[in-house]
Amino acid sequence: MPTAPLRKPDDQAEAAQEAVATGRAGHHGVLFAMCLSLVLVVASVSALNLALPDLAIDLSATNSSLTWIADGYTVALAALVLPLGAIGDRVGRRNVLLAGTIVFGAASLAASFADSTTNLIVWRVVMGLGAAMIMPGTLSTITAAFPPEQRAKGVATWSGFAAAGAIIGMLAAGTLLEWYSWRSIFVTSAAAALAAAVAAVVLAPDTKDEHPSPPDVSGAVCTATGIGTLVFAIIEGNEQGWTEPAVIAALVVTVLAFTAYAWLGLRNQHPLLDPALFGIRGFRAGAITVLVQFMAVFGFFFVGLQYLQLVLGYSPLKAGAALVPVAVVVLPTSQATPHLVRRVGMKGTMTAGLLLLSAGLFVISRLDVDSGYLPFLAGLVLAGFGIGLSGSVGTAAITGSLGRGQQGVASAMNDTTREVGSAVGIALMGSIYGSHYRSNLPDSVDQLPAQAAEAARDSAAAGLHVADQLGARGAVLADGVKSAFMDGLSASLIAVSVVVLAAAIGCLFRAPKAPPTSD
Repeated sequence: MPTAPLRKPDDQAEAAQEAVATGRAGHHGVLFAMCLSLVLVVASVSALNLALPDLAIDLSATNSSLTWIADGYTVALAALVLPLGAIGDRVGRRNVLLAGTIVFGAASLAASFADSTTNLIVWRVVMGLGAAMIMPGTLSTITAAFPPEQRAKGVATWSGFAAAGAIIGMLAAGTLLEWYSWRSIFVTSAAAALAAAVAAVVLAPDTKDEHPSPPDVSGAVCTATGIGTLVFAIIEGNEQGWTEPAVIAALVVTVLAFTAYAWLGLRNQHPLLDPALFGIRGFRAGAITVLVQFMAVFGFFFVGLQYLQLVLGYSPLKAGAALVPVAVVVLPTSQATPHLVRRVGMKGTMTAGLLLLSAGLFVISRLDVDSGYLPFLAGLVLAGFGIGLSGSVGTAAITGSLGRGQQGVASAMNDTTREVGSAVGIALMGSIYGSHYRSNLPDSVDQLPAQAAEAARDSAAAGLHVADQLGARGAVLADGVKSAFMDGLSASLIAVSVVVLAAAIGCLFRAPKAPPTSD
């Protein structure tokens, strides 16, 4: 029986170091654990979208409240992911991730007992805090543990699950809502957080920056303030009016916060996120691509799922299943993207992905009340190819622009652009949809009793509920509510498709042709 060659002491030390870097189950184990935590975070952004009609009725939630329920989680995640990612770089990414699963799980369990929209929004914000502790460690652990020659594949897999995780969350939520109330979504999320924590402990290493920079408190405050006030201004601007003092003040604070971030960051020797990084063409192009992609995707989920449930009359499970074609397209497309980049270049791949995404959203914006599912599916598949291409190449551009020692920064930037895009997308599309829905309701709403009329104006789900209670007399009202909903859906989709198209044109002229390389 042949014997293994003896290792020199240096070889043994190197082997031990590699074992620590890759975890107990090797690269596949690290990838599984980190993608499980990633799916937990991403699924919680999308899963509740299926419950919005139930929340509108059960908690008497208005369109504005529904937007805040969806966006409270995303805003906290977007605002805090950078500073909490920096903390993970200092004290250990897995340590912070595990603490995040505890916060996330506890808040999710508490949210299942919420009895008002305010209470639910608060717990969603705390869940966002936990998610911001979890999220940065997922990608940075993969990029730190994987050797350079395997990193692109690991990033592509992560990117695929980042997109498919939203569909997984909606399928799980749809299944639960078939038999249980919306509260079951939060109980299940708490259990999933426990499973993610166990997988991280067993399979993933605890990586960290061996030479961490001093904390940048001013950068953390400026970015968190800027993101929070921006989303507040978008939601409340469409709800209350753009000339309201609170909205104007929020916009002023947003500009001042981001200006202060740039000014202080350029003068800080160790900024939280160096503004100078945006001078790197690949980094800048990747950040913009990821931002607009997730702005479009999660804004679409917020309004698109309501189309399936309210207009087509799908059950929650059927509505979630109706979006499965996106995941079927996104995952293999993400895996194939690195090969496509090598053949046609990063610029071509980025531009093509964003153009396909914009085209898919525009196709869906042309639907009317009687269009049915097949035209919706056509736009969905077209957008799915765009999501797979743009998400994977955008993430690879960000991580590839920085060296291996800066992967914590690269991961945090990728996470921040994703979540800022998601938060802005939900706020933007939710607000445009809400304002167009209200302005296009039929005059017959004004003839309803005051409480019923107010409910119909608050949300399409409540409007259809009122129509059901009217019996045969409610058919005209139901048609009017559905038509108003489609006007809002179309306006919101056109707005975001124009933004994605503008990003595609920008990439065509400004993105580098060849992908960046990192050491």
